[in-house]
Amino acid sequence: MKKNFEEMSYDELLTEFKNIIKANGLKFTSQREAILRTLYDNPQHFTSENLYMLVKQRHPDLTIGIATVYRTLALLEENSLVSSISLGIQGKKFEIANKPHHDHLICKECGKIVEFGNEKIESLQHQIAKENGFELTDHLMQLYGVCSECKKET
Repeated sequence: MKKNFEEMSYDELLTEFKNIIKANGLKFTSQREAILRTLYDNPQHFTSENLYMLVKQRHPDLTIGIATVYRTLALLEENSLVSSISLGIQGKKFEIANKPHHDHLICKECGKIVEFGNEKIESLQHQIAKENGFELTDHLMQLYGVCSECKKET
């Protein structure tokens, strides 16, 4: 069962992260904490490379490699502390998982991601699940198209 980290404070997320690291026989490092803190403080969606550059910018005295970012993101995602959106050839974009539930509009041209929530859509999803004998426990909605900026360029 997926844990619900919605609207957890940073300290609560950090405690959960430390427990995950310990359970996996890993060491808690300042590099791993810097990655979590950067994700927490910046609610946008990051590629691994974008996150790596931001961590280096925010922590210039910290020695960190891109491999550490990849491994830490994989660990965080595996344990539902971050979620990702696959953009095909453009790779994945990650976000911290303590936000309230939302869905995504994704531009197929530039990879821009817009978060949205809509109670009618949420209600309809539950209705459809019920009509088909399902109890809806979780979902992920990603709508793909072309953003207004990219449409202007064509």
